[in-house]
Amino acid sequence: MRYPALTLAAVMALAAPALAEPYKSVFPDRQPLQSATAQTFLEKLDYKRGKIALSGAGASLTVPKDFYFLDSADTEKVLADAWGNTPAGSKGKLGMLLPAKVTPLDAESWGAVVTFDASGRVDDADAAAIDYDQLLASMKSDTAEESERRKKAGYESIALIGWASPPFYDRTERKLHWARELQFGSNEKHTLNYAVRALGREGVLQMNFIAGMDDLPAIKAAIPDVMKMIAFDEGKRYADWVPGDTEAAYGLAGLIGGAAAAQVAAKLGFLAVALAFLKKGWILLAVGGVAALKWLFGRFRRKPQDPPAGS
Repeated sequence: MRYPALTLAAVMALAAPALAEPYKSVFPDRQPLQSATAQTFLEKLDYKRGKIALSGAGASLTVPKDFYFLDSADTEKVLADAWGNTPAGSKGKLGMLLPAKVTPLDAESWGAVVTFDASGRVDDADAAAIDYDQLLASMKSDTAEESERRKKAGYESIALIGWASPPFYDRTERKLHWARELQFGSNEKHTLNYAVRALGREGVLQMNFIAGMDDLPAIKAAIPDVMKMIAFDEGKRYADWVPGDTEAAYGLAGLIGGAAAAQVAAKLGFLAVALAFLKKGWILLAVGGVAALKWLFGRFRRKPQDPPAGS
């Protein structure tokens, strides 16, 4: 897929270095929250747009006005303090991308956590040959086996319902996205696992969306813009790979099927963390192989119908 040409003015605007904007600039029409703690939390975050270098990934995101980016430190605060993730599971992220119409504390908020897997270049030679129906069947079988182990250990079952959005690979841009619909236990509210991957010379830039199934239409509409934001630096692009560079131990099918996530999970003790939280009945959302949990009712959130402070 080729993206539309940009005007010189647009290119210059997008190439501008990221500048942190204050809360009141990004959300000028918002009434103060009833919770002073929550309001202070939001006002201390740095909301960034423009060209953002992703340290350690050899890549950048160019974030337009319809979105904003939180850096690694602010992402850790959101994941741990606002969304109930473990402190250990909140660390090590490159940042987080959110739509400009919501704050991290809005009940309807969703965001994409950005990480980098430096496992080497992923060979995409299998791209045209992947049977996604067959791959889904294999993933369902693997999930069912894992679910049985979970139930024997006294935890909620997990079922892969199907593709929420089937895999799409842009061979020209070396970018991939797909989404899975998951069910935990008998919960009627299913979990959305939407993934964006950009392939580079040294590894894969990963964007994992923390969201519910209700967010699917909004995220699908945002995916073209999100894909355009990602760019690898000169020398770090997929085409810059030369024989002798590191190659990942999996191809595209393995990337989608979970081989990469499984490797990261093994390194980080993902299962132990996941089971500890699922024991408490919370919803698990996989973020780069690390357990990230978003409370159904965030500790700082107020309901949309609540009146503003002082009314």
